[in-house]
Amino acid sequence: MTDGSGAARWLVLVVRVPAEPSRHRVAVWRELRRVGALQIGQGVWVVPDVPVFADGISRVIELAHRGEGEVLTLDAGGREEADRARLEGMFTADRAEEWTEFLADCGRFDAEIDKEIGIGKFTIAELEEEEQSLERLRRWHRDIKARDVFGAPAAVEADQQLAHCADRLADYTERVFQALHQM
Repeated sequence: MTDGSGAARWLVLVVRVPAEPSRHRVAVWRELRRVGALQIGQGVWVVPDVPVFADGISRVIELAHRGEGEVLTLDAGGREEADRARLEGMFTADRAEEWTEFLADCGRFDAEIDKEIGIGKFTIAELEEEEQSLERLRRWHRDIKARDVFGAPAAVEADQQLAHCADRLADYTERVFQALHQM
């Protein structure tokens, strides 16, 4: 991830996929977004040169080839410290946006638990639905955390909110158990 000076290294991906059929371009674009690549120009994407991105980059290349396109992969480090800092800042800003969206979903999870408690809906079906929602949040958290190689500030709050959601589900689970065993 770093060059000899300790500065971050990057992979620059120059992606070209024919416009038709569009499904191939869309598949490549979706995979680039899924792995957390930062678009810096038309068909030009960057990711930190760290192992967590390797499988995703391989999938991007495979999808591009499937669509009769190509991906040119280049190593880069930025010519000046300001270039490196700017890339790192833009990449971290993308992760911050992901964390913001994640935190909003944690808030929706919390509100959903409040709603179910408020109406006294203590059923196994609802509990299973909430367990699935928490599992989705856990997977999403894991994925963002893996991509967040520079440590966006919101990551700490996201860790705390995920723990809070788990606590809320544990409380709701206890309430469901109590409601079902009072019958």
